Amino acid sequence: MKITGNKLYQRVAASITEAIEAGRWSPGSRLPGERDLAEEYKVSRPTIREAMIALEMKGWIEARHGSGLYVTRRDHGSGERADALNFDVGAFDLTEARILFEGEAVALAAVSITDEQIEELEAILHDMGADDSDEPAVMDADHRFHLAIANATGNAAIRSVVEYLWDLRTKSPLAANMFARAKRGGITPRVEEHRPILDSLKARDPHAARSAMRRHLRGVVDDLLEATELEAMERARSEIDARRNSVAQRLKIGSA
Repeated sequence: MKITGNKLYQRVAASITEAIEAGRWSPGSRLPGERDLAEEYKVSRPTIREAMIALEMKGWIEARHGSGLYVTRRDHGSGERADALNFDVGAFDLTEARILFEGEAVALAAVSITDEQIEELEAILHDMGADDSDEPAVMDADHRFHLAIANATGNAAIRSVVEYLWDLRTKSPLAANMFARAKRGGITPRVEEHRPILDSLKARDPHAARSAMRRHLRGVVDDLLEATELEAMERARSEIDARRNSVAQRLKIGSA
């Protein structure tokens, strides 16, 4: 199926809303699985995940008791049609851009970083691991760590780009929603994921630094995929628990 539009996840979401409006999937019907949709639209599963979250945020679909995604209704009105699905950049696209830009930024930093800047990064990592339960402090340390590396390049334009990408984590509704889901899944920055980056910078090794940064950020993608899958699993688990409790209550009545 050919997809047209702006961002890839938006084009997929728009195509699905058109199919819903055309009656392919009626209200209350279950959408095909993520893998099937990825094959149909010739896109990756992360792209399908972003499209589904965008549609869920707009009320076109809903996750039902962990059994899948279901169409809610077709009468959204012109203000809520496919052209209203612009949620800007998603977390997967954002992280892919970070892999590209921050991978090269850290390689440049490796050949220009000062001893004082390395000491600053050490202090930030200490802050990150000081109290794992203090999520705001951990997230702040993660932010400062990556911006400090961008600053160590000595290039103001690179720092501005990296800072802009970080700002999108909260300013893009779709990205913010997806990272919030990851937080609910207990996924937060970890010192051990950042330590190889700092070790490579200490060694002034641009190739190792680039590899360490890309490996870290690919781990972020994996965490995001796991977090959204865990949400579905939690919904399924809640449904099973509810059914178990219902059966237990019925058995009590029968034995009374």
